[in-house]
Amino acid sequence: MTPISTTAAPAAIGPYSQAIATGGLLFISGQLPIDPATGEFPSQDPVEQMRQCLRNIAAIAEAAGSSLAEVVKTTIYVTDLSRFTEINAAYAEAFVAPFPARATIEVSALPKGAAVEVEAILALKGAV
Repeated sequence: MTPISTTAAPAAIGPYSQAIATGGLLFISGQLPIDPATGEFPSQDPVEQMRQCLRNIAAIAEAAGSSLAEVVKTTIYVTDLSRFTEINAAYAEAFVAPFPARATIEVSALPKGAAVEVEAILALKGAV
């Protein structure tokens, strides 16, 4: 197992790694919508929070020598599923077909009062 970290994404807020590479896969921990430059959410709007989560995932993927094009599975946690259509549209901006497998789950709360959190699994380049 190889831990992956970058200052281009927010530091972990607990005892976990930003990501772990193992067996040709990269497991990216749930990313909150924190702008690593400011340490704050860019917006309280869940759509903008989705975009920031995906920027964070892209930065971690890049640190591992990969990209969003290699994402095979995501899990999205939202506090208000009534915004699904808008959040889904922001998510779609980051991916092209074939789209990753995905689950979207409504939760009662997320760390730091976030409206969105996203985790991802990527196939590392060169892995089968």
